[in-house]
Amino acid sequence: MKISYNWLKQFIKTDWTPEQTGELLTDLGLEVEGIDTYQSVKGGLEGVVVGEVLTCVQHPNADKLSVTTVNIGGDTPVQIVCGAPNVAAGQKVPVATIGTTLYTEEGEAWTIKKGKIRGEESHGMICAEDELGLGKSHDGIMVLDSELTVGTPCAEIFEVESDHVFEIGLTPNRSDAMSHWGTARDLKAGLVQKEINLELITPSVSAFHVDSRTLKIDVEVKNKDLAPRYCGVTISGLKVKESPAWLKHRLKAIGLAPINNVVDATNYVLHELGQPLHAFDAAKIAGNKVEVKTLPSGTKFKTLDGVERELHEDDLMICDAEKPMCIAGVFGGEYSGVSETTTSIFLESAYFNPVSVRKTAKRHALNTDASFRFERGIDPNITEYALKRAALLIQDIAGGEVTSDVMDFYPNKIEDFQVRLSFDNAKKLIGEEIPKETIKRILSSLEIKVNNVTEAGLGLTVPAYRNDVQREADIIEEILRVYGYNNIKTTEKLNASISNSTRFEDHKIQNIIGDQLAALGFFETLSNSLTTPAYAALSDQLKEEHNISMLNPLSNDLSVLRQSLLFSGLEAISFNINRRRGDLKLFEFGKTYHGLGEDKREEFKHLALFVTGNKSLESWNSPSSKSDFFYLKGYVINILERLGISKFNESPVNSDLFAEGVSFSLGKMKLVDFGLVKKPILKHFDIAQEVLFADFDWDTILTIVKRNKVVFEPIPKYPEVRRDFALLLDDQVTFESIYKIARQTEKQLLKSVNLFDVYQGKNLPAGKKSYAVSFTLQDENKTLNDKQIDKIMSKLQSNFESQLGAELR
Repeated sequence: MKISYNWLKQFIKTDWTPEQTGELLTDLGLEVEGIDTYQSVKGGLEGVVVGEVLTCVQHPNADKLSVTTVNIGGDTPVQIVCGAPNVAAGQKVPVATIGTTLYTEEGEAWTIKKGKIRGEESHGMICAEDELGLGKSHDGIMVLDSELTVGTPCAEIFEVESDHVFEIGLTPNRSDAMSHWGTARDLKAGLVQKEINLELITPSVSAFHVDSRTLKIDVEVKNKDLAPRYCGVTISGLKVKESPAWLKHRLKAIGLAPINNVVDATNYVLHELGQPLHAFDAAKIAGNKVEVKTLPSGTKFKTLDGVERELHEDDLMICDAEKPMCIAGVFGGEYSGVSETTTSIFLESAYFNPVSVRKTAKRHALNTDASFRFERGIDPNITEYALKRAALLIQDIAGGEVTSDVMDFYPNKIEDFQVRLSFDNAKKLIGEEIPKETIKRILSSLEIKVNNVTEAGLGLTVPAYRNDVQREADIIEEILRVYGYNNIKTTEKLNASISNSTRFEDHKIQNIIGDQLAALGFFETLSNSLTTPAYAALSDQLKEEHNISMLNPLSNDLSVLRQSLLFSGLEAISFNINRRRGDLKLFEFGKTYHGLGEDKREEFKHLALFVTGNKSLESWNSPSSKSDFFYLKGYVINILERLGISKFNESPVNSDLFAEGVSFSLGKMKLVDFGLVKKPILKHFDIAQEVLFADFDWDTILTIVKRNKVVFEPIPKYPEVRRDFALLLDDQVTFESIYKIARQTEKQLLKSVNLFDVYQGKNLPAGKKSYAVSFTLQDENKTLNDKQIDKIMSKLQSNFESQLGAELR
């Protein structure tokens, strides 16, 4: 938000510098992010003075140039070579002296220097109006009033407007400060705290009166909830033309382009008081009637920008007896606005429902100065005052007469807020005790009325325009920001207490696994819990009726809460692949949300892993290999083992998100589903390569982890022994079968079983394969001897032969 310093001083006559004022505004919570300089003429005509042409003769070396001597108020006249056809002796002219910086129409700077033109010295420049930025004419030099004093700075003659503009980073809750008046109110409160009492000057509307009642526009508000207050008045006999210079300077200073005097007046009051207004050409209002209502969904309406929009059934519209004229509080229509031929207007000032305006603005992707204010909540009690202020301003600059009574539809007055403040609670929240008289002075300076005072606290009435101050905590925040955060002393005593926390807290477990995955080359992602409802159609397990919809979505793509972490992960993968990053390992801790009935909703925590592309980067000394199911399975098992979950059941995955996959469970509790994502789902995200996905049920895992008991064992003192078998097996025999038989055969001394080679090919019978399996044996109490080892290996061999039909190679 831009605030003009000169404009601000119309409300409060401070002699503080812009820098001092900016610091105070920042301390008050209106953070000044920068202070820019505005000049109605770029450069401010600095260095340009009134000169008098004493002599003017033909240039000896150029037919179209003249050599002049000019008195610019110095001790001696200066010689200036001039190319203007209208230069003559005796003229008073604007002269840019040596060192003056002028600007081109495009804004490029150039400096006047001493030089020679065709052999003749030139010590300055006699200027045309376009060279000074005072107009567009370049037919000749400007000839000034002959009564002007030589040497007078031209900035004084042309009343160059110089201003400082604050760029304020306004927080959404401070709708009361979205104007110069609102900013001045805060500034006054800050100055009062510094014992500087200045009057807050408000524009007077005492001169407003009805001249005649010759143009009445009937107003009917059909939707009272969406338009709690609606005011209007007609002005006739006005003339639409260019705005006066002072008004154009005010608007240009804050970045607005002047349009015409009527529209500029409404924009001026908008930024002056914070009340949006709209002027309709009264001649274009069919039936001399204004109706405030909603229209059927699908109704076409062309806005001022020439775009035809399709209305929603909840969009509030300003209509005449036949057609819509304006989207209420958002944007005007193409056919009802003020033009050069307009001679009478219907001037509107209203308070529209903030939620309704915000939804409409977002629906049509419109963000206007009016919607910016309406959707945050303006002051409902200045509607009529702002209307009269604008009407007087329009009469002043466009002429005309007020030709109707002020129509004010306000059936249910919006009441001020009643809040109780406890002095003890204020002390607790602030951290120190602020004197009661100081608190009352601060609240009074903020126009918060003190109704009653007791030893315990205050009864307060907060004005309706402060819709962000409705609780005791809000009152305390107001006191603190005006008192000054920097004035609150830091205590010299530090109190601390030791909390009784368990090592199984969610964030601690997440950090352990997060560190492990990061060490394995994974990158953590954090995606939005809001997503598009269309994703539910990609899986039979995700039901559209289970989507939890937002009441006020930013867009359709962010209108529901996600039911799975898969799709947000695929969005990230697609984004990276499109930027030539196809080898990815990602993980995310997040929640899914499910609507299971009218009022029943559930959310679940998950850990999601995503693996795609090559296992490692390309290298000259090692071949690249694609990530596969077993690669992901290794990571899944590592995570479970790190959490102390080493025993679990394995079964085929029961989810149509996977083309193939496996599910790990413990009893009836599912731990994780993982596998290869289905190609139709990948195609939806324009992903051509395989993606592996693991979905951990983090709630279940946390429950199991908390039950795990960590047992510490001493490191074995005695050596382990390894023996290998090369087993010839049928094709359908799995390593899992070998592993189970081995564990059943020797439960005490067998520490591990590992498959380290698989061979299929020539020199083996058809339908056969060869597994190279290693067995690690260890006795923790003594050293194993050959007899014991051979006995165990013989048992293993016998069981493999009898149960699997295995043969030793």
